Amino acid sequence: MTPVSPPSAHADTPDDSSVLAMSAGPLRADDAVVILSNAPDLLLAKRIAHVLVEEHLAACVNLGASGLSMYMWQGKLEGADEIPITIKTTAGRAPALVQRLLQLHPYEVPEVLVLPVAGGTASYLQWLREQTAAVGRAE
Repeated sequence: MTPVSPPSAHADTPDDSSVLAMSAGPLRADDAVVILSNAPDLLLAKRIAHVLVEEHLAACVNLGASGLSMYMWQGKLEGADEIPITIKTTAGRAPALVQRLLQLHPYEVPEVLVLPVAGGTASYLQWLREQTAAVGRAE
């Protein structure tokens, strides 16, 4: 299998979706990864989840309860209610997923963190791989 590197954010890069590197080392294309993000409201979070799963970019997307996020933005302390989004996919699908997420997301700098998965049940990991294999796509 071809090693791939999941995405990491580079603030000075105009197109974050093209910057895909990870310091933990290369992953195989079929290795599971979890992508963390958020949305400003439940309606958009549901749309993002629907699109990512329907397009076979994600096997599963979980939406959490709205919570307060605190962060510095343009030198000011900001706070906003956001819906946490947890996305399960493979390292091989992560670049396309991140690109699609950035297209759907309204934030100038959306949270996109790609985390490697250390393990899981064989049946779940196989299901995840099957769900993210695009229809008609040769692996």
